[in-house]
Amino acid sequence: MMLVMDTPISDPRPAAGRPTREQAQARQAEMLDAALDMFLDKGFELTTMEAVAAAVGMTKRTIYARYPDKAALFMAAVGRAITRTATPRAALEAIAGEDLETTLVAIARLRIADLSTPEGVRLRRIITTESYRFPDLLMLSYSQGAQPVHAHLADLLRRHDSAGAICVDRPDMAASLFMTMVLGGPIRLVGSPQPMSAAEVDDWVRAAVRLFLNGIRTRSD
Repeated sequence: MMLVMDTPISDPRPAAGRPTREQAQARQAEMLDAALDMFLDKGFELTTMEAVAAAVGMTKRTIYARYPDKAALFMAAVGRAITRTATPRAALEAIAGEDLETTLVAIARLRIADLSTPEGVRLRRIITTESYRFPDLLMLSYSQGAQPVHAHLADLLRRHDSAGAICVDRPDMAASLFMTMVLGGPIRLVGSPQPMSAAEVDDWVRAAVRLFLNGIRTRSD
């Protein structure tokens, strides 16, 4: 599957003049959001390019000029949603501290919050239902969503390993294991009839962080 990179598209409207770059970007974002809503509500098969165009007042020709088929539009819409729910590196760096346990708790809380937004819940649902049709979705979700957090964690663990506070032979694997531990319960239940309360999420995160650290802290025999 060829992934289409997002670039601004223009929507030629009668007597409106040529749109500015900002207007074109806003129109494209509006169109991709409308497309994502339709893909979620109706599924890939029942969503049409014509319906998306009508929803945002565009012509079919305008959309087809940017996205040659429905699959390309779908990947662009989901790709935008993945980018919007990704945890920024700057946000991760802003919560870094000297104490590893405190930092790990903060990272876990931040990632859970990003994935628990209404958009994050919708995104997980569409990836789950359509990944069999679009295998690239899983890789796209990892590379743009999860991988930056894993890379930041791996660097954090390497630094503390070098300082002798912990012993981690494979920081990349340890980072993945950590995220699986802290996200497993809270994210699995987000959007379910009985999601975890804020207090339950906090208890889960703190317990997972302590368990993880007990496995990697250096010990004197």
